[in-house]
Amino acid sequence: MSGRAVGDARGDGRVRIRELGAPGDLGWVVMAHGEVYAAEFGWDPSFEALVARIVADYAADDDTAGRAAWIAEVDGVRRGCVFCVPDEDADGPTAKLRILLVDPAARGLGLGDRLVSTCLEFAAAAGYRRITLWTNDVLAAARRIYQAHGFRLVDSEPHRSFGHDLVGQNWVLDLPAARAGAGAAR
Repeated sequence: MSGRAVGDARGDGRVRIRELGAPGDLGWVVMAHGEVYAAEFGWDPSFEALVARIVADYAADDDTAGRAAWIAEVDGVRRGCVFCVPDEDADGPTAKLRILLVDPAARGLGLGDRLVSTCLEFAAAAGYRRITLWTNDVLAAARRIYQAHGFRLVDSEPHRSFGHDLVGQNWVLDLPAARAGAGAAR
């Protein structure tokens, strides 16, 4: 977790996508998800608890091969995140995109697109052949980003979570073969 920047200047302020790893990053991911989803969708603290488990699992895993996470900053302030982890339930070398978030104050700067692009580039370079994600149908802006990157909906199912009746969706994207030497198949 180096905090290495992979971004450039864009939009109204300095935009940077960097690897997760600065003090406070993990807690910010959990807090921001809880606050944003409560404000925008009325989701209860069980969603924040789910994000906390995802973040804790990521932080506790000593095997850093095939997984990474990024923070988007605008003028040095955290404004977004995304995680890429192995999809342990999938057949073959498959990654999972997790907990994409863009703070409402930074929407319109292309952070979501850049975070997803960074995640997909990493997954392909790490040797993954496919990437999956789970989301809910009410997250229309995120869904548009996923569709723009070529993800396709493979199934959906109604569920009761986070204090609401929702429709969960599973999406998948086949990744291009990694360049020779860029990574090993997982």
